[in-house]
Amino acid sequence: MILAITNQKGGVGKTTTAINVAAALASKNLKTLLIDLDPQANSTLTFLEPDPLQATIYQALTEDDVSIAETVAQVEKLPALEIAPSSIHLAKIEAKLLGEIDSYYRLKDALEEVRAGYEYIVIDTPPTLGIITVNALVAATHVLIPIQSSYFALEGTDDLLETIDKIKLRANPELQILGAVLTLYDKRTKLSKDIHQQVKRVFGRKLFKTVISKSVRLEESPAYRESIFTFSPRSSGAFEYYKLSEEILSRV
Repeated sequence: MILAITNQKGGVGKTTTAINVAAALASKNLKTLLIDLDPQANSTLTFLEPDPLQATIYQALTEDDVSIAETVAQVEKLPALEIAPSSIHLAKIEAKLLGEIDSYYRLKDALEEVRAGYEYIVIDTPPTLGIITVNALVAATHVLIPIQSSYFALEGTDDLLETIDKIKLRANPELQILGAVLTLYDKRTKLSKDIHQQVKRVFGRKLFKTVISKSVRLEESPAYRESIFTFSPRSSGAFEYYKLSEEILSRV
């Protein structure tokens, strides 16, 4: 499975979900590759020191002589998890690939040579519907949509679902929406409960039963270069992302 985690809204917990879903799968000894397609490189900085990076996903997508395999780094505390790192250079990819006939297929083509080496590939995407996110959706088999439990939760969702439908029509007919997951959920507030009902009306059975609560531990873990499972394994965040990973596996 190649799972793209995407929503063009910022601050919805995409990176938190990407790093912890990938870590949850790896903790079950499932060989997993996390691909950081966000120029902010937060997934990368969660697991790697920035200085020693030689090649990143940017080079793998723009230079013929650099493969994804050459960019991949081992995550220290999770032997089954590897990461293809990002850097700020990825912000230039729109200009770099503009007009290229295969611009939307770069990631799909690059993954062909490494795909067989992993049971799961998780892709963290930027908060836009530009060329980077389209590359992720063309390469993916499934999409997971994190939705923040806030007043404007569903704003822009129509655009995302329309983009997914267009990609399914031509570029990637096999693409499926695996589900949507509510993030930054606060069960104490009426607003969170109302948003939950709204999202359920839109996504129906596609909405995961697991919700990801607001958590200080989840916010802290990237600063210590760890997923929630090694940083605070007994926390609610670790429990919820473990449950989410179980649901993901049950749907594949």
